[in-house]
Amino acid sequence: MKKVLVIDDEKDILELISIILSDEGIDVYKAENGGLGYDTAREIKPDLILLDIMMPELDGWEVLKMLKIDDETKRIPVAMLTCKTETRDKVFGIQEGAIDYITKPFSPEDLVARVGAILTKANGRENR
Repeated sequence: MKKVLVIDDEKDILELISIILSDEGIDVYKAENGGLGYDTAREIKPDLILLDIMMPELDGWEVLKMLKIDDETKRIPVAMLTCKTETRDKVFGIQEGAIDYITKPFSPEDLVARVGAILTKANGRENR
């Protein structure tokens, strides 16, 4: 079973994504802040991380940088999950190592399609 870690300070978003992805047979882990998310990523080594940008204390950009310099987590695909829709934010996310940029609000179908595509692509890399 694929593991997805969702890091977001909004409990409603965590629950919504958990329900959507669990219905697709994905094992969903949740973290309500960046520090906990980083620690959870190191512990469970998920197949994908969905990472909110705007969080108190440690924001998503800081967590992404930490994940990408850590040998334990640098190969885990990270998709930014945010209401920031400006092109410069999307470009910055990709430049910093994010594999995708999913904007809120999202439709369940779009989320499932994007997560499925990322997991398929990541699985293809593992098999090389």
